[in-house]
Amino acid sequence: MLVHRPRRLRRTPAIRNLIRETNLSRHDFVLPLFVSENIQRGREIPSMPGVRQHSADEISQIAASAHESGLPAIILFGVPKAKDEMASGAYAEKGVVQSAVREIKRAAPDLTVITDVCLCEYMSHGHCGVARVDGEHFNILNDESVELIAKTAVSHAEAGADFVAPSDMMDGRIGAVRAALDDAGFDQTGIMSYAAKFASAFYGPFRDAAESPPQFGDRSSYQMDPANADEALHEVELDLAEGADIVMVKPALPYLDILWRVRERFGRPTAVYHVSGEYSLIKAAAEKGVIDERAAVLEIMTSLKRAGADFIITYWALELMQWLRS
Repeated sequence: MLVHRPRRLRRTPAIRNLIRETNLSRHDFVLPLFVSENIQRGREIPSMPGVRQHSADEISQIAASAHESGLPAIILFGVPKAKDEMASGAYAEKGVVQSAVREIKRAAPDLTVITDVCLCEYMSHGHCGVARVDGEHFNILNDESVELIAKTAVSHAEAGADFVAPSDMMDGRIGAVRAALDDAGFDQTGIMSYAAKFASAFYGPFRDAAESPPQFGDRSSYQMDPANADEALHEVELDLAEGADIVMVKPALPYLDILWRVRERFGRPTAVYHVSGEYSLIKAAAEKGVIDERAAVLEIMTSLKRAGADFIITYWALELMQWLRS
């Protein structure tokens, strides 16, 4: 006796495209850019093949070219000439990021410019806040750090940033930044919070790019334990209550469950950062011929959007503009 089973849908290319549930578009991606005061022209980052530090003279052209390719937004990181224990370069009127934002906005006024707001690149010790060192031990001073972070955010808004993105993970910094921006007349400047930023093994190449490795200890005392999911949701809830417009999960692939839960629970604009270590792993595998880079990247980006990301910060943003067109 024949048993009639429901037929599966034929997976022809035409049918597959018609029924696809998750589709990528150029509006999904944000490109990280590094601008350095220490170089005269672009410099390759050895641990991140295809990614460069850009000089202050060329950053506006790089950003404008990215916008012309179809990219809607960038996130900017600065590498200053000088560092000190109060991160004074972070909030200097003519600091590396502030000057770059002004030039970028002149060259590409419609490009959305997001600025990373942190102190690690500007601190002599490489930590994300003001540190008190006692022999082999150190403490990060939360309130003193938040004051400088808020000051930095205002200086970025004055330069023309559309969004500021506090990435330090200090307690109360989103509320302090929102209040400082509003008091300075920048109530329309948005805040993208690194709300669920985990103490991850995947940040190494970024610290080469931003020249910001800690000189002692690590950042686990103020970044999140990778084992904690409920704490991540609590952190996101706090940041939204304090005034965050967009919340971010970082890194990406090891935290797809967090990304999904954040988007499902809060229903607010949610970003994810596909970080440097994740990028370099795929690059290394592709260079060895183990995987097809384009296919792997498109699969990863689709998984991030499927998990709930409204947009994705990725070092492949420019390549994705080309791949999506083709």
